[in-house]
Amino acid sequence: MHRPCKRALIHVKRGRKTLVRDTYFFGYGSLVNRATHDFAGAVPAHLRGWRRVWRHTTLRPVAYLTVVPDETAEIDGLIAPVARAHWPALDAREAAYIRAPAAHQVRHALPHRPEIAVYTIPEGHHGAPGKAHPILLSYIDVVVQGYLREFGEDGVTRFFTTTHGWDAPILDDRAAPRYPRHQPVTARERAITDDHLWRVGALGSPAQD
Repeated sequence: MHRPCKRALIHVKRGRKTLVRDTYFFGYGSLVNRATHDFAGAVPAHLRGWRRVWRHTTLRPVAYLTVVPDETAEIDGLIAPVARAHWPALDAREAAYIRAPAAHQVRHALPHRPEIAVYTIPEGHHGAPGKAHPILLSYIDVVVQGYLREFGEDGVTRFFTTTHGWDAPILDDRAAPRYPRHQPVTARERAITDDHLWRVGALGSPAQD
């Protein structure tokens, strides 16, 4: 079950009119890649108090990214407004996660202060990846492509250094991508991904198909 944010919308009064502003999501994985969704108005942002980590759940056969509380951590990401009617579809995409309020932990350049939710897998409902639940390389490619486009190569470096769990096995599915929102990637993008995977020690013992 998804627990909605305490306030789904923000009401801002201007004279006699009341404007309704959408709640935003903070994306830190595939949602950073704008090619995987249709949410307009996205802007780069930074989330403190949460650490990005590779985990798996019983609801998915492979590992995905989640965030866990960590007062010392800060990660880059993307925020975008979500109309109230569109939250159910986004919740379905992020199955196994719940929405946690995070507006007080997000830095951004917006002129207003919207409500912001971050998707996280609840404590006790996720475990470390293993051979039975590897990380898909097609998923990593999508995430890296998003960070490269939004934050450049320095942003990709920060993605790798601020993500925990790179000791998990990685399944090379580039020839037949299993990730449902996989994207075409260039030779340069693949090379950047592979170089960083080598640097964090994630290459060399891939999972077997």
